[in-house]
Amino acid sequence: MYLPAITPDRATGPVRAMYDDDLARVGYVTTDTALFSLRPEVHAAWRGLAMAIRRTMRLRRYELVTIAAARALGCRACVSAHGALLLRNRIVEPAQLEAIIRDFHTAGLDPIEVALMDLAAKVAQDAQRVTPADIDALRALGLSDTEVFDVVLAAAARSFYSKTLEALGVPPSPELSETNALLDLVERVPAGSAS
Repeated sequence: MYLPAITPDRATGPVRAMYDDDLARVGYVTTDTALFSLRPEVHAAWRGLAMAIRRTMRLRRYELVTIAAARALGCRACVSAHGALLLRNRIVEPAQLEAIIRDFHTAGLDPIEVALMDLAAKVAQDAQRVTPADIDALRALGLSDTEVFDVVLAAAARSFYSKTLEALGVPPSPELSETNALLDLVERVPAGSAS
């Protein structure tokens, strides 16, 4: 990490609360939370935004969309953390997670999930390339306009978070050894190219 974070033994006030929340939820302070010790109010706003978006989506769909956006941006910390969440909640098995990270098109996902992940990757890489045809294709699969909007919100929000982590060299949390082992599959994708 390019900027020094507040260490857990020196955390007080809102930073201590952030760290205690991580310790209660996952048992350690994540590397991304440590970065946001520099601006805990932004971390709180991010968590509120992420929760508002996630609340409207099924967990599986939200996490797949998040991984697609993070993968498209080359954010290893986000891919690892959200892959771990999929495993921890038994939403996918390790072999399928590896297939998803390698190429979600051939990972045994249903066509709607693949289409949503394609949209999320496109939004993250180059949002101006999204066309009415992209939206119409999702409608043809039976998705409502609100469901499409949720995917765009999730991908756009992930772009903010992933780009922040990448710009400041935040590594994946070392505690996520199972998903970190898959990160050689995550490459930075140049803007304007498809994932």
